[in-house]
Amino acid sequence: MLTRKRVLFLLLTFSSVALASPVGTWTSIDDKTNKPKSLVEITESDGVISGKIIALIDPSEPNPLCTKCPDEKKDQPMIGLTIIWDATKQNDAWRGKILDPKKGKTYKLKLTPSADGNTLKVRGYIGNPVLGRTQTWYKELPAQ
Repeated sequence: MLTRKRVLFLLLTFSSVALASPVGTWTSIDDKTNKPKSLVEITESDGVISGKIIALIDPSEPNPLCTKCPDEKKDQPMIGLTIIWDATKQNDAWRGKILDPKKGKTYKLKLTPSADGNTLKVRGYIGNPVLGRTQTWYKELPAQ
């Protein structure tokens, strides 16, 4: 038998999972060094998610350009560069496009926020999601 407390607990648990969102500022991690690489701000407008680089952590130059990026993004500053676009919620994730500015390649994207909203699985792939790689991004920590 479900008590009021159990019902309330279940409602809060499932509603928090349903409300988990990729919107926020995330720290991306370098695949090779496993160190923080950049801050990416993900926003939502009319149900569509996009994300841009707002800061580089320890860049080799003050504001490098995206020399390998395609089309209108070529030679644009990395800071301010939109790398996630056209992502919409589909079942338990957001799907859209992501740009790897280091390689200048665009991939299909799957964003999956954790239930607590502190981590974000970012999967870039070609064709089938099985053919890709996943990074874990972390919520930006407040300045201390």
